[in-house]
Amino acid sequence: MIAVRGLKKKLAGQEILCGIDLTVAKGETLVIIGRSGGGKSVLLKHLVGLMHPDAGEIWIDGENIIGLSERKLAAIRRKVGILFQGGALFDSMTVEENIAFPLREAGERNPKTIREKVNEMLEVIELEGEQKKMPVNLSGGMKKRVGLARSIIRRPSCILYDEPTAGLDPVVSDSINRLIRRLQERFRVTSIVVTHDMKSAFHIADHIAYLHQGGIYFYGTPQELEISPDPLLQDFLLGRSER
Repeated sequence: MIAVRGLKKKLAGQEILCGIDLTVAKGETLVIIGRSGGGKSVLLKHLVGLMHPDAGEIWIDGENIIGLSERKLAAIRRKVGILFQGGALFDSMTVEENIAFPLREAGERNPKTIREKVNEMLEVIELEGEQKKMPVNLSGGMKKRVGLARSIIRRPSCILYDEPTAGLDPVVSDSINRLIRRLQERFRVTSIVVTHDMKSAFHIADHIAYLHQGGIYFYGTPQELEISPDPLLQDFLLGRSER
């Protein structure tokens, strides 16, 4: 579904991405981990054309998106949903209006169609009956769920998650992890998840990539990461500072 080849990016003279190579198969969940400031979010923004690399290629479903016009990028972006850290809901819209927003932006005007699709998404995220609530009356976990429903209502092939469990308590985090897994199984979506939450990473990942000093330092299964004797990886997993 996604292939990144030789991706390089400098910001303010500092090399953030130093030739990233990465492949994500259709239907799998890749979790990207690494220390703060290591380029995880920068990589995520490149995948939807929000940032442009200095060198390299990004292939989405067989098409290289580098150098595409905004019109052609818009077609690619329809295949990719994004869940931002805080949910990024519109404060002036109800839950159902937030979820329906992508449909209306795409030109859907049939109220029955919109209502049916919104209700389906509310069932998927287990928030039936909450459609009239305003974002101010939602908990952090509910906001993430609504943001996720909005990102998948047009059935994208891929979902990008930027710190989906950040700021949530362990119980709510677990419910978000289960939801990510359920979406993968129900819709066969490809998922890329940027997170610092190692419990979440081990719960949802098919593969894990550890980003370090602008490159992929480790790529493998959660089990391979867990048993790796590499001290750099073990320090990260155990939350130990450098000695």
